[in-house]
Amino acid sequence: MNSYYKKFLICRKIVAKYTTMWYQIWLRRNKVKTTGLEGTLEKNEFMRVRRKLGRTQKQLAELLGTSLKAVQGYEQGWRKVPVHVERQLLFLIYKVNTDSKPRESCWTLKNCPPERRDQCPAWEFNAGDICWFINGTICEGVVRKDWHEKMKICRTCEVLASLLEL
Repeated sequence: MNSYYKKFLICRKIVAKYTTMWYQIWLRRNKVKTTGLEGTLEKNEFMRVRRKLGRTQKQLAELLGTSLKAVQGYEQGWRKVPVHVERQLLFLIYKVNTDSKPRESCWTLKNCPPERRDQCPAWEFNAGDICWFINGTICEGVVRKDWHEKMKICRTCEVLASLLEL
């Protein structure tokens, strides 16, 4: 690894650490509610995903652009996994799992009627195997507005459930 890249990685860690710290201070000072910023991934699932990816905590922290302390906190349950980290992890697991076998699209598995399917962003972007990743999908006939509502439905759906079988 060349020395410039090593310096870049060190700087990225420092920036991530201080950005997170100052953001948390700003949230507290301005009394901003952080409900909804946390994902739905539990600590044991986080650890299983990391192991499935074959990464150490340090390697995963670098991959996610976060600190080692944050990854340790997610695994120990000291910190809630943020939505952006959860989405990255689910996408990485999807990529690892789909390399071995293609997945069926959600509209096929769910037998979506054409009028609903035509309005769904998963259909529009031909992303029926990653519908869980796209906000605004029409699952069970309703558009879910936020990540928590959406993930409640997605975690019971066979499209995401088959992906999370680690």
